Amino acid sequence: MSRILFLGMLLFISGTLCFAQTIMVLDRENHTPLEGVWIGGSGLEVVLFTDAHGRADLGPLAGADTIYIGGEEYWPRAYTWAELERLAFKVYATPAAFSLGREVIVSALRWQQFRRQTPARIARLTAREVAFQNPQTAADLLGATGEVLIQKSQQAGGSPMLRGFATNRVLLVVDGVRMNTAIFRSGNVQNVISLDPFAVEQVEVLMGPGSVAYGSDALGGVMYFQTRRPVLTDDSTRTLTRGEAVWRTSSANGERTGHIHLNIGGRRWASLSSVSFHHFGDVRMGTRGPTKNYTRPFYVQRIDGRDVVVTNEDSLVQRPTGYEQINLMQKVLFRANERWQLQYDVHYSTTTPYSRYDRLLRVRPNGLPRSAEWNYGPQVWNLHQLSASHVRPSALFDELVGRLAYQFFEESRIDRDFNGAVRRVRVEKVDAYSASVDFSKKWRGRHALYYGAEAVFNEVRSVGTDQNILTGAVVPGPSRYPQAEWSSIAAFAHYEFRPAERWLFQVGARYNHFSLNARFDTTFYPFPFTTAALDRGALTGSLGIVLWPSSCWTFSARLATGFRAPNVDDLGKVFDSQPGTVMVPNPALRAEYAYNAELSVARQLGRRVRLQWNGFYTRLSDALVRRPFTLNGEDSIPYAGEMSRVYAIQNAAGATVYGFQADLEVRLCEGLSLSGVFNYQKGEEELDDGTTAPLRHAAPWFGIGRLTYQIGSLGLDVYITYSGEVSAEAMPPEERDKTFQYAQDANGKPYAPGWYTLNAKAVYSFSPQWTLSAGVENITDQRYRPYSSGLVAPGRNFILALRAHF
Repeated sequence: MSRILFLGMLLFISGTLCFAQTIMVLDRENHTPLEGVWIGGSGLEVVLFTDAHGRADLGPLAGADTIYIGGEEYWPRAYTWAELERLAFKVYATPAAFSLGREVIVSALRWQQFRRQTPARIARLTAREVAFQNPQTAADLLGATGEVLIQKSQQAGGSPMLRGFATNRVLLVVDGVRMNTAIFRSGNVQNVISLDPFAVEQVEVLMGPGSVAYGSDALGGVMYFQTRRPVLTDDSTRTLTRGEAVWRTSSANGERTGHIHLNIGGRRWASLSSVSFHHFGDVRMGTRGPTKNYTRPFYVQRIDGRDVVVTNEDSLVQRPTGYEQINLMQKVLFRANERWQLQYDVHYSTTTPYSRYDRLLRVRPNGLPRSAEWNYGPQVWNLHQLSASHVRPSALFDELVGRLAYQFFEESRIDRDFNGAVRRVRVEKVDAYSASVDFSKKWRGRHALYYGAEAVFNEVRSVGTDQNILTGAVVPGPSRYPQAEWSSIAAFAHYEFRPAERWLFQVGARYNHFSLNARFDTTFYPFPFTTAALDRGALTGSLGIVLWPSSCWTFSARLATGFRAPNVDDLGKVFDSQPGTVMVPNPALRAEYAYNAELSVARQLGRRVRLQWNGFYTRLSDALVRRPFTLNGEDSIPYAGEMSRVYAIQNAAGATVYGFQADLEVRLCEGLSLSGVFNYQKGEEELDDGTTAPLRHAAPWFGIGRLTYQIGSLGLDVYITYSGEVSAEAMPPEERDKTFQYAQDANGKPYAPGWYTLNAKAVYSFSPQWTLSAGVENITDQRYRPYSSGLVAPGRNFILALRAHF
C-alpha cells in the first residue's frame, strides 16, 4: 500500500510540475524578452500575458492540446506541448512586417480598444519605437510619426500641424487629462515641449475631429501622450525593481541630456520615479541650401550700457537659441483589491528663459534690429492627477475610471526695443481644474456603450510691468489678458454595434456648456466697459463604420463634427491693438465648428505587404477671426488721442481643408522592412473682402520613408524626411509680410522652398543591460526651414546615446 501511495504522489507531483511549467517568449530579431505577449489554449477561455521578463506560468492552460502565442506586433503561432518541450519552453516570436490591427489604442474613445475597430485614422508610436527614435523633445517625437509637421519659432518650441489646423484648434492630452488652457492662442503654441520624451510610453495622434470624446479644441485632431505607468508584481516572494538610465549628446546644438527612471512594485503598491535634465546650446544650421538669407550675420549684446550689433563669427550658428529644461515625474499605484485601483501622478517641468528667435530677426528700414530682447520667461507646467478605476460587471457598467486633476501653467514674455530703456514683462498664470468619470458597458458580445461626464475650470491671472533698465524703476504696465474664468461642463456617449462578424457601427454625441467671465483694467485702455461674459452651448456628434470583407481588406468611413469654444485669448485681444485701430471684446461669440468626412481603405498582401489610403474633407464654419466691428453703434471711437477703427473677434469666416494620407509597409525579408507615409493637404479660408486665400496652417505635402533592419542585437534605420515647396503665390496673407523668415524667389517675393533630409540611426545591445544608440541626422547638411518656422533646422547632427537597463 505504501508503495502505491508513493507512486501516486510521485505521479501527482510530476503532473503538477509539468503543467506549472514556465514559458519564456523572446523577440526573434533581437532576442530580448517580450512583455505583454498573450498566450491561449485551445478550448479554453483563459488568456495569459508574459511579465516584464517575458515569462508566464502555463499552469492555467493545463489540458490544452494546442498553445497559441502572439502579440500586438508579432505573428500568432500555434505550438503543441511536445513542440514546447523540445524547445525547452523557450520560444521566439516573429515581428510582423506591419501592424496587424491588434494594437491597443485609447485616443479614439478614451478606453482601450484594438486599432482596427475604429474608423478614425490614428498614427501611433510604441515604447519600442520611441526608444529607437530617441528624440530631443516631445515635439520631435510627434514629428517622428511622419504625419505631423512641426513649426518652430525658436528651439524651445514645437507647434504641431494636423490636417490644416494647429495651435488652439488641435488638442493635447496627457494621461487622459487635457493640456489646452483658456489662453491657448491662434498663434503658434509651444506647450508640448513641457512633456518629457523619455517619460513617454506611447504616442497616439487621432486625425480629424475628436470633440465627442474630448470636447473643445479637437478640430484638427488629438495628440494623446501616455506616460510610463507603475508596474505591480504577482510574485509574493519578491519586489519588482527595474529602471533605466540614459545619457545622450548631439553635435548640432551641443545637447547634453541625462535621464533616469525607477519602478518599484509589490503586489499592492508600486512607485515610478523619473527625472530628466536637458541642456541645449545654440543651433547650427546646414551649409547646403537654396538661400543665404537664412544665415545669422549678427546678434545684439549690451555693452557698457548700450545695445550693440555684434558680428556673428559663425553665421551658421543661430544666436541666441540655447536653453535648459528639467522634467520630474512621480507616480504611485495602489491596488486595493481585484476591483479597485488608485493612482496618484505628479508631473513637473520648467525651462530657463529662452529667446523668441524669429522676433530677433526683424530689422527696421535703417537696417538696425527692431528688438534688443525678445524672450519667453521660464515655461512652467505642473500636473497633479488622482485617478480611480473599478472593475465589476453590473447593469450600468462593467468598468469605470474617475479622474481629478489640477494643472498650473506659467509663461511670460519679455521684450525691449533696440536701444530702448523700457523692458516690458507680461506674466500669465493659469490654474486649471478638471474632473471626469468614464463608464464602459458591453453585453451579448455585439453591443458596447462608452459614456461619461467632464467638468473643466480655468482661472487666468495676467500681470504686466514695465522696467526702466537705466534707472531700475518698475511700474505697472498693461497685462496681456483680462483677469478671467473659463469653464466647461459636458456629457457624452458613444455606442458601438457589431451586427455581424465583419461589420462594426459606431455613433457618438456630446453636449458641452461653456462660460467665460472677464474683467478688464481700464487704467491703460479706457473702454466704456469693465466686464465681458459668454454663456453658450455646443453639440457635436460622430458616425462611423468599419467593414472587413476578408482578412485582406479593411474599409472604413467616418462623419464627425468638432468645436472650439471661445477662450480668453479670443475675448482678450483688446491688448493687441495697433495705431489707428482698437480691439474690443465681443460677448456675442459662439463656438466655431468643423464638419469632417473621411474614407479609408487598407489592403494586406500576404504577410509581407500592406497598403493604406485615407482621404478627408473638412469644413470650418463660424470661424473666429478679426473683423471690423461697432461699439455703441459707432465704427470708430476716440482712442489714444486719435479716432480709431473698431475691430473685434467675430464668427465671420469659414475655411475648407481636404487631402489624403497614404502609407506602405513591406517586409522584404527576415529583419529587413520598408515603410513610408505621404501626407497631402490643401486649405482655403475666407478673407475680409469675401475672397479666399491659402489657409495658414495647411502645410505643404510632406512625409517620411524608412528602410529598417533588425537582426539579433543590432537595429538599423535609414530614412528620408521631406516637404514640398510653398510658392509666393500660394503663401497665406499672414506669412507674406515675414520677409525676414522666408527665402525670396526670382521676383523678390517670399516663399518656402521644398527640402529633404537623409538620416541614419543604429542601436546595438551589448547585453540585456546595456544599449548603445548612434545616428546622423541631415547627412547631406541641408539648410532649410520647415514651413512657417522662424528657426532654421539643424544641419548635420551626430547623436550618441547610452542606455543602462537595471
